[in-house]
Amino acid sequence: MSRCAEFVLWFEECDIHSVPRVGGKCASLGELLKAEIPVPPGYAITTDSYWRFIEEAGIKGDILRIVNSVKNDNLDAAEDASAKIRGFIENASISIELEDFIGEYYRCLSNNCNFPAVPSAVRSSATAEDMPDASFAGQQDTFLWIRGIDDILSRVKQCWSSLYTSRAIAYRNKMGYSHDQVGISVAVQKMVKSFTAGVMFTINPATGDISTIAIDANWGFGESVVCGETTPDHFIINKVTFEIIKRNISHKECLFTLNQETHSVEKREIPLEKRDDQCILDTEAVELARIGKLIEKHYGKPMDIEWAIDKDLPQNGQIMILQSRPETVWSQKKNEPVYQPKSSAMDHIVASLIAGKKLS
Repeated sequence: MSRCAEFVLWFEECDIHSVPRVGGKCASLGELLKAEIPVPPGYAITTDSYWRFIEEAGIKGDILRIVNSVKNDNLDAAEDASAKIRGFIENASISIELEDFIGEYYRCLSNNCNFPAVPSAVRSSATAEDMPDASFAGQQDTFLWIRGIDDILSRVKQCWSSLYTSRAIAYRNKMGYSHDQVGISVAVQKMVKSFTAGVMFTINPATGDISTIAIDANWGFGESVVCGETTPDHFIINKVTFEIIKRNISHKECLFTLNQETHSVEKREIPLEKRDDQCILDTEAVELARIGKLIEKHYGKPMDIEWAIDKDLPQNGQIMILQSRPETVWSQKKNEPVYQPKSSAMDHIVASLIAGKKLS
């Protein structure tokens, strides 16, 4: 392994076994590529980069001293600790060698995409997030439409520092995760110019029905759906026949999109004439469901998936999967029997009749 590969890896080099080095999000992106699922190209800045950064900056001891002083139920202390630690990280300098490694991969990504200083999403990928037994999703930062290596490096430090948001500190305390054992990686991924985007569950999140796929969609980038900024269009699709069995087209008031002048993401009102329009075609919803089923088959469990549709891409490249994680609500529930085992045949018959079960 080259010295550079210790600190930066292409998504193609990541898989589920890479979680300690690249976190749940980057490992999942690598897995999706192995399953031939369409994923925007990018690379992972490994946890080794984070550990090296805080060691070279001389702030590791201060971070652990402050964070370990926070009691589980003291929210004010968690807020104070977060502000101090994030200041330490964001004001420290990255070494020249580490900057060079990250910058070289960004240059290669831009060349591969035929786009100078390619606009990118910079996403946190903590080693304890996106795992079946810990719902860390959304507790670290994501930055959209970042261009140029200076801005990339600045956002990388902000992603590193978001390992210590007050919410993340409190959650790790609650779950019993040791703060000095949870590292963080960062994904730098080509930005998808989303025409529409949203989330998809390969299980009905409202009922736990494993025979259906649920899709939520809105115009623009998916943040409006993920963050609950608007009521999205909602589709329920049969996982076997791919028939749309439920379709709710909502009144959508806002979206997130690109400001062409500032090259930054901004929240806008949806034009009045589009607010009640269906934002994805039925054929697109069905194709999303087909991809979702493939992802579920690859992982062998219900999945929570973020997706986007880029209308500027060719027909066979429009749908892109941005990330995928195990579903963590229904999959954690135990299936309780309708009635408990009985000690005699008569008890069994009586219980069956009460439960309304057909006897064979």
